[in-house]
Amino acid sequence: MAALAWLLIPLAAAIGAGLWGSWANRTHRARGDGPELDGYARFRAAMEKSHTGT
Repeated sequence: MAALAWLLIPLAAAIGAGLWGSWANRTHRARGDGPELDGYARFRAAMEKSHTGT
């Protein structure tokens, strides 16, 4: 019976993690790639400026 209890602990943790993950994911909105692409464009511009002097 003790072995069954030790097997139920990870099972309960996995179920709890699945429920929490689905709850946490429901609040995210689809943002798209706009902010990330803008940041990457600024990074590339900064890197190109640093290489023009050499």
